[in-house]
Amino acid sequence: MRIAFTALALITLGACAQVPDSAAGVGFNNSLDDQRARQAVLAQQAPVSTPVPAGAISAESTQRAPVPLQVARPATTAVPAPAPVSTAQALPAAQLNQQDTIVEAAAALELRQANSGVEPLQASPSNPAPQIISNPGISDENDFQAVSARESIQSDAERIAQNRQQYQVVQPTAVPTRNGVSQPNIVQYALETRHPRGTQIYTRVGLNLAQRSARNCAQFASADLAQIEFLANGGPRRDRNALDPDGDGYACSWDPAPFRAAVQN
Repeated sequence: MRIAFTALALITLGACAQVPDSAAGVGFNNSLDDQRARQAVLAQQAPVSTPVPAGAISAESTQRAPVPLQVARPATTAVPAPAPVSTAQALPAAQLNQQDTIVEAAAALELRQANSGVEPLQASPSNPAPQIISNPGISDENDFQAVSARESIQSDAERIAQNRQQYQVVQPTAVPTRNGVSQPNIVQYALETRHPRGTQIYTRVGLNLAQRSARNCAQFASADLAQIEFLANGGPRRDRNALDPDGDGYACSWDPAPFRAAVQN
């Protein structure tokens, strides 16, 4: 019995010695070199997450899905270089519209000149002035050659004689008399007086003459009308309406100097 138990223990130990290590895994070698090689292969095959460029996603999609999209691609894949942007795309929209307008205007001008059949003028200081032929709207009196070709001294004398025959001399007549209500003549009054404005000739008595004069003179549209009213109511000796507070004989700053100067000239 003891011998049988000993044999059974030996068999059990032999079986345990043949069982492989469970930590090594099935079908893999646990050597250090093999583990490093396996990790390198896994690192190459692992997907790399890169963010999508901002220009590839529209604003609407970005607002609806704030989470950025990711595209998986191998790490060894080379990223293509961005396509070159043309000059027309790089220019602002305002400059493009201005260039289009200039091109359209030039094309329209060329089309108009082609349809008119007239050769366009080339502006240059060396170009001669354009000649105007048979234009009745422009006079040639300043052109000596043109005038001398059709006029002479004899023709000028005849034309002067014809103009003298058409002269009409108007004889002066007497100034017509005024009909109706007569009023003072301020022109005659200005020529009869000699003293300048502001020289006191007549005595004025009263209270607040300056204030009364300013109030009463404001009622007249002009100084001439005020002077006529002043002379018609006893002026220049009397001043019933306080139109001449300084007593110079001229109402409401009326000035006779312009009438005197007109007669002298």
